Amino acid sequence: VCCILCKTSLKILDEVVACYRHLASCVGGCTDSLQLRDELRQTRDKAQKLAAANCHHLTSHLRDKSLPEEQRKEMELLWVAFSSSLELLHADMCKVFNMGDIFSLANSAVFVQTGIQGGGSEVAARALSMPDLNQAQSPVLPEGLETQERSTMEQEISQVDHMITDMEMKVNVLRWMVESRGPQYAEPLNSTDSASLALLSMDEEQPGAEHEAARHHSQMLMMLLLLAVILLAAALSVSVVIFS
Repeated sequence: VCCILCKTSLKILDEVVACYRHLASCVGGCTDSLQLRDELRQTRDKAQKLAAANCHHLTSHLRDKSLPEEQRKEMELLWVAFSSSLELLHADMCKVFNMGDIFSLANSAVFVQTGIQGGGSEVAARALSMPDLNQAQSPVLPEGLETQERSTMEQEISQVDHMITDMEMKVNVLRWMVESRGPQYAEPLNSTDSASLALLSMDEEQPGAEHEAARHHSQMLMMLLLLAVILLAAALSVSVVIFS
């Protein structure tokens, strides 16, 4: 039951982190605005709350000496997935922080005209609609509080960095020793991929008539070229004998 709950919580975190990454790609572009920055802040808050909950559950279970071996392997696999998701969140937070320093909302004239329109609000709405999240919508951040927001974000980046370091110190899991276990973690091929692989195999095993014709044509050209060289050599030999 614990593994199922952790998997569900981790899946929600992954989706929120993915939404945050999408929103982060809009910072400094033509869709950047106070609304986008506020959506980023809300999504970031939800991701941090989920990360803290996942960190607590995984750390407590992996530090439990009485945890069965099979369940420990499952938890280690989830720990590696969670660590990767947390590192992605940290990297995107740093990116938003640095981009916000370059592209200030006080001067929208410097924004890059990427041509992208809309889409941010829908992504933020998806992240904020995840289960176990606070649905309260905060008001849009006033421009006068941009400096304070950046200071808060810097503290949040430090907290996530501390969380990553703290997990690595408390839980001794060697990432390169953790492997996926079974078909449930594999990506099955769909019908299109299977058909493509089958056609590719057929092409490799049975060359088509066009390939055969091209090969025979090349052989004929080589034979004609060799014959021409022999005739030329014979003509030169006869000429040398006649004129000598």
